[in-house]
Amino acid sequence: MKKQRLVILGGGESGVGTALLGVAKGYEVFVSDKGMIKEKYKEVLRHHEIEWEEEQHTAAKILNADVVMKSPGIPDSVALVQQLIKKEIPVISEIEFASKYTNATLIGVTGSNGKTTTASLTHHILKQELNVGLAGNIGDSFAKQILDFDFENYVLEISSFQLDGIVDFKPKIAVLTNITPDHLDRYEYKFENYINSKFRIALNQTKDDYLIYDADDEVIKKWLDENDIQSTLLPFSLVKTIENGAYLDKKNIKITINNDQIIMPTNDLALEGKHNIKNAMAASTVAHLLKIRKQTIRESLENFHGVEHRLEQVLKINKVQYINDSKATNVNATYYALESMDAPTVWIVGGTDKGNEYTELFPFVNEKVKAIICLGVDNDKLLENFGNMVDIIVETQFMSEAVKIAYRIAEAGDNVLLSPACASFDLFENYEDRGRQFKDAVRNL
Repeated sequence: MKKQRLVILGGGESGVGTALLGVAKGYEVFVSDKGMIKEKYKEVLRHHEIEWEEEQHTAAKILNADVVMKSPGIPDSVALVQQLIKKEIPVISEIEFASKYTNATLIGVTGSNGKTTTASLTHHILKQELNVGLAGNIGDSFAKQILDFDFENYVLEISSFQLDGIVDFKPKIAVLTNITPDHLDRYEYKFENYINSKFRIALNQTKDDYLIYDADDEVIKKWLDENDIQSTLLPFSLVKTIENGAYLDKKNIKITINNDQIIMPTNDLALEGKHNIKNAMAASTVAHLLKIRKQTIRESLENFHGVEHRLEQVLKINKVQYINDSKATNVNATYYALESMDAPTVWIVGGTDKGNEYTELFPFVNEKVKAIICLGVDNDKLLENFGNMVDIIVETQFMSEAVKIAYRIAEAGDNVLLSPACASFDLFENYEDRGRQFKDAVRNL
């Protein structure tokens, strides 16, 4: 019998992981990357004798595929992808391909903001008592983990781009942290397309599966009111009492599932900020569903200190606190960052604009920001929006210079906050690279 041909577009973490799983499952595999493949991934491909190419997509070797796994970074609008769709060759994401080869309980976490923290916190709680992996948009490839040591449970951080490439993928528990405009450049600048993409996480769920969601989010509420959904719904809220789900009662989080309640004081949370109370609610609801002991949940919330590049306190120099929030790649994430500032702030912002609307930041900028440093190739929109709001607004294209300028402006008691509200690809490899360069520059002061 002829082997099925699996073509993988993108030779990064998810692509190479999928290639290895594909070979193990008997596919003929070909990896194609329009850019350069990192040396560590080339070594893996060579070792396993997997055919690959870089800096090109050879149509003849791709259009004869039985199935194509596409990296989430490649838009559907690309000519090659359109040709595949026209030929009715399935184009899927890593989570779709990999999930076919595991019987694990899948917990999928998506949302415009908070998904990395929520997924990491969920994994942190569950691993105290369960055999659980962390994958998706975070950590090692989902496909490779299934191949190497298939866990009994997986927490998957999932982007809208990954959800666009699912057909049968079905998490037992789905978490939707919030929906605010993001990546609109990939969705024809139509917010409703992006919203529909996020709700694909519940596409294949039945009443035996759960959707945990933010009941204070108007966008989510409206969509649920207007669309039928099979999942069992477990809302969480900071403002209203919820019988089945989670809510804030004075300074306690209360979570009830089938009359079984857990109560946790918010004062004990290691993570600060209102948005992190919501992240804790979502993660704890998952844990409560999976019968993790209440004491374990409480202790895990008390000792989890957050993820790198998300409101990460780097150093205090001359009584000035330097904060790395490089993961804030959209306006709503920066909204949470500025909201949580309790001192005059020098704000480093900028990068690749994804169709941003900055008005919701105006009150915080007026109230808390004393100077703005625009770090990007094109800063016109930032200068236009914020130029009249602060006394000092400057431009640079170098992280080291941005940090030096901030050092000169900031006084004792101030914060210096990197929270870009934009993607990083104009000057950096990715948001991690941007965050690390910020931390290196601060340490070099």
